[in-house]
Amino acid sequence: MELRHLTGFVAVAEELHFGRAAARLHMSQSPLSQQIRRLEHDLGVELFDRNTRTVQLTAAGRIFLDHARKVLASAKVAQRAARAAGRGEIGEVSLGFAGTSSAVLLPLLAKAVAVELPGVELSLHGPHYSAETVSRVGAGVLDMGFATVPSARGLHTRLVRQDRLMLAVSTTHSLSARKSVRLEELAGERFVAFPSGRGSEVRELSVRSCLEAGFSPAIAQEAPDSFSLLALVAAGVGIALVVEAARSIRLDRVAFVPLAGEAPKLPVCLVWRRAEESEVLRAVLEVAKRTLRPLD
Repeated sequence: MELRHLTGFVAVAEELHFGRAAARLHMSQSPLSQQIRRLEHDLGVELFDRNTRTVQLTAAGRIFLDHARKVLASAKVAQRAARAAGRGEIGEVSLGFAGTSSAVLLPLLAKAVAVELPGVELSLHGPHYSAETVSRVGAGVLDMGFATVPSARGLHTRLVRQDRLMLAVSTTHSLSARKSVRLEELAGERFVAFPSGRGSEVRELSVRSCLEAGFSPAIAQEAPDSFSLLALVAAGVGIALVVEAARSIRLDRVAFVPLAGEAPKLPVCLVWRRAEESEVLRAVLEVAKRTLRPLD
């Protein structure tokens, strides 16, 4: 049984005339009649009562007509789905993310993908530190990810955000009411920071910036994530250098103070494998290119 046989059968069943059905299908009547006879042979039943003047469906033909229409409709849906998948309009893309910078970017990208590619699902994984996200993308566990790295071996990177460092302090701290603060003013303070050795680019940039300002930060407590870190700041355990995107986490008793002068910046990039760009991944990357534009 072939789809073209079902198409011919439905045309004859709806027209109840072989000549009109053949014209509708842009074919001659003889091949259409042969298709119907072959279909009846395959099924082992007669689908039409024929005489020299009329064509009528048999009881079997009437039952078969409903099923034939459903099969042809399903085939059209499958055809459209396959073509859409070939254009990258249907599928799943796994996306890893790291830290608060991603929390700003994720909603923008997810909304744009939902509008422009409604058949594409973003499967979200995280939050992880940037090094872990890069590792998972490189290993093929994830299709793409947000990471605070300027480059990654074997991966494509596209800059999508520049996050400035700023100071987070308790609202009871003497620096909380300042319009800005110089890094060197923080030399005697106790700091809260992300763990060392976990691939936190925020910690590395913070420590490096303090060293360039002439002091080594005294880290009193480590925190595994941005929410915990800011909770410790709110409790007065210490101050912290965070990226400006951390302001999206709203906690009572935390004040954010800009750094004076040219604040250090953390590049946030979209990363993906060079050798494995599927059509659906290319489609999502195009949406990201239009949606996520880095600001100075």
